Amino acid sequence: MSGFILRRLLAMIPTLLIISVIVFILIQLPPGDIISATLASLQQQGMEVSTEQIAALRAQYNLDDPMVVQYLRWITHFVQGDLGYSIKYQQPVNTLIWDRLGYTVLIAVASLLFTWALAIPIGIYSAVRQYGFGDYFFTVVGLLGLAIPNFMLALILMYCGYSWFGVSVGGLFSPELAEAPWSSAKFMDLLKHIWIPMIVIGTAGTASIMRVMRANLLDELSKPYVVTARAKGVRPLKLIMKYPVRIAINPFISTIGWLLPTLISGEAIVSIVLNLPTTGPLLLQALLSQDMYLAGSFIMLLSILTVLGMLLSDILLAALDPRIRYE
Repeated sequence: MSGFILRRLLAMIPTLLIISVIVFILIQLPPGDIISATLASLQQQGMEVSTEQIAALRAQYNLDDPMVVQYLRWITHFVQGDLGYSIKYQQPVNTLIWDRLGYTVLIAVASLLFTWALAIPIGIYSAVRQYGFGDYFFTVVGLLGLAIPNFMLALILMYCGYSWFGVSVGGLFSPELAEAPWSSAKFMDLLKHIWIPMIVIGTAGTASIMRVMRANLLDELSKPYVVTARAKGVRPLKLIMKYPVRIAINPFISTIGWLLPTLISGEAIVSIVLNLPTTGPLLLQALLSQDMYLAGSFIMLLSILTVLGMLLSDILLAALDPRIRYE
């Protein structure tokens, strides 16, 4: 196992290098840059900027350098831990991301726990009680959860909250506590607001994981080792939980690699609708404004987390399923 991990870590270096080149090229493909996009916005507002000011801005941010020079400068700083400087926000990228990262991770972890706490037990129940009333009921609920977009559910909850209860469910804090220093009152206010994004983001994941868990477990319950164990009188709960569930849960372990970048990127559209201070809207605005250092560093960070997450998934699979051996 140690040799496998070492080989994977060494293979990550050329993989991430190739990804960085692709990311930088893709960001540079759209016509223009952040300076031209900013100038177009200013002109729409009736403001004029002289040619000398434009040239000074382009020289200040080295936008007229060859693409190879810009890439080498960016990747060198990135390796050193400097994610660059956001031209749009006039702040270091490190500061922008870290200011929003805590809330993003909190919402994503809460949504993940909500999803697994509901989806796995319901999937097991639906498989064990196949074609029963509960199975049909949860099937309908699951299909509804898959059909309703997360942002639509967020809009419905916001409308119901304001129309029926006269309260706004947007944001993570009440207006009077949004800028206040941390205290017990602000923490309790956070707990009162976080359940809305937790449910909204977790709904689609709950519906899909529930269906996958049901299908995987049904496939395992029909195998000979389960039939044999049942014939020998093994208690049903012990029989189901000891082997079939452990094997049926493998696909969820294998997708943990996608959870790390999800923790960082978050649900951008849901965050915009609910006015959440997460990193998703930040990435969206960086792409729209062609802020290459913010967008490129952000996407590169997600790529690194994806590669590390896939390695973590492989290690956990080997620990969970004794049939898997990487030697």
